[in-house]
Amino acid sequence: MARQSAASRGEMRRVNVDLLSLSYGTLVFQLIRDYENDTEVNAQLEKIGVNIGNRLIEDFLSRSQMPRCRAFQESVEVICKSAFKQYFGIASVEATNWDAKMTECSLILKENPLADFVELPEKHQSLFYSNILCGVIKGALTAVHQDVQCWFVQDVLLGHPTTEIKLKFLGIIKDTIPAGEHD
Repeated sequence: MARQSAASRGEMRRVNVDLLSLSYGTLVFQLIRDYENDTEVNAQLEKIGVNIGNRLIEDFLSRSQMPRCRAFQESVEVICKSAFKQYFGIASVEATNWDAKMTECSLILKENPLADFVELPEKHQSLFYSNILCGVIKGALTAVHQDVQCWFVQDVLLGHPTTEIKLKFLGIIKDTIPAGEHD
């Protein structure tokens, strides 16, 4: 079997991202039909994302062979530099607006393939269309024993200048840490 050229792999990646975007749109549309309430759709998207994040972190850790992150800030850097690109095709995510304790920050997404081909109708101005990303982040960090809150602050689909996700570290989940891994 012949190897794919770099250009061919790039085209394949773009097709995969476009397919993800369109498939995701179908999921959101179905949730809107099922729940008829943006707040509930946002909650369902986060819930689905948590389940995905719990599984993606296992794949990410097995592929990357990265050592365990010791601090919330390290985890956020890994999410920004590797995970978003690897799983969502989002190459430019910046962690900014850190608080003094380094427990809260904003993720600024320069691009969001989930929002490609999307225009939100006026009646859905409280829908955070890509809220599944908050769930994925929360699920992945929970799986590595970090309790976080994650929510959308701004979304370009709602007319904001950028897409911003806020992360707040609440603490280490000690009761789920395997024996021998306590700090």
